[in-house]
Amino acid sequence: MDLTILYRGPLSSCDYDCPYCPFAKRRDSTAQLRADRAALQRFTDWAGAQTDDRLSVLFTPWGEGLVRSWYREAMVELSRQPHIERVAIQTNLSGRIEWTADADPDTLALWCTYHPGQTPYRRFLDKAERLAAQGIRFSVGIVGLPEHLDHARRLRADLPDHVYLWVNAAEGHTYTDDQAADWTAIDELFPFSRDPHRSAGAPCRTGSSVISVDGEGTVRRCHFVPAPLGNLYDGSYRASLAPRTCPLAVCDCHIGYVHLETLPLYDVFAGGVLERIPTRSPVELPLHPRPTEASTSTRIAPVSRELVSFDTV
Repeated sequence: MDLTILYRGPLSSCDYDCPYCPFAKRRDSTAQLRADRAALQRFTDWAGAQTDDRLSVLFTPWGEGLVRSWYREAMVELSRQPHIERVAIQTNLSGRIEWTADADPDTLALWCTYHPGQTPYRRFLDKAERLAAQGIRFSVGIVGLPEHLDHARRLRADLPDHVYLWVNAAEGHTYTDDQAADWTAIDELFPFSRDPHRSAGAPCRTGSSVISVDGEGTVRRCHFVPAPLGNLYDGSYRASLAPRTCPLAVCDCHIGYVHLETLPLYDVFAGGVLERIPTRSPVELPLHPRPTEASTSTRIAPVSRELVSFDTV
C-alpha cells in the first residue's frame, strides 16, 4: 500500500503570538506534553513497523513541533526507514536546525513559514540558507496580509533561487485583482490559494491514498471531515479506504485541496506534495477557478490556461 498520512497529535502550544492564529502563545501543561510525546512515539513505532507498505508522513501540529525534542527525533528516525518515502513537518523554523544533519536528506523535508514580527528577519533567512547549503528539501511561505507584502518581496529576493516561496491567502481576506497580481508576482501559484475551492461531490484522494491521524490513532479522511474511518493501531481503518468524493461545500486549506483530483496540483508538486515544493519543469496549468457573484464564498469565473515556469522561484 502507498499511503500518505497527515499526523496531528495533541500538541497545541506555540512560541509565537501571531494575531491571525488561534494557537498563538498557547502553552501545554507538563501532562499534555507527556501525552503528546507518548502519542508521537506510538505513531513513530507503528510507522517504522509497516515495512510492507510505502508511507509518506506530514506532521501538521497545531503548535510548533520542532522546538520539542521528540519531534526532531521522530523526523530523524523515520527519515532513515527505507519504506518511508517522505517525512515532512510544518514549522515556523524557530528552533535549532543542527539535528537535520542526522537525518536522511533524501527523505526529510520541511514546510517553513516566515511570520514577520515574530522573529528577526536575518535569523530566519540564515536558517534557510543553512538548510539550503545542507541540501535539505524545504519550502518557505508567508501569509498574504497587506502588511506582509514588502516582507515577502524581500524574502523572495534574498532566498536561494531554487527555494519555492509560497503565499497563503489570509483567512477571511478578499483580494482585488490588483492585489492578487502583487502576490502572484511573488508566488505564481497564489491563484490556487486566493479563494476557496468548491469541493462538494468532487473526487478527492483523501480517504483512499491519503488519511489524517490524531494522537489516539483515530483515522479520518482529512483534518476537515470529522467522520472516523477506523483506528490506525488496530488496523480497522484499512477496510474503509476507498475512492470517495468530498462531503464539504468548499475546501480552502492547501493541505486539503492539494488532494482534490479536480485540481492539477499533484502534477504541479510532483515529488514534493507534502513539503509544498513544485516541480522545476514548466507545467501547463488550468488556472484556479474564481468565484462568482452567486456565492460570496466561492465566486466562479471561466477557466483559462497559461504556462507556468518555476525556473525563477
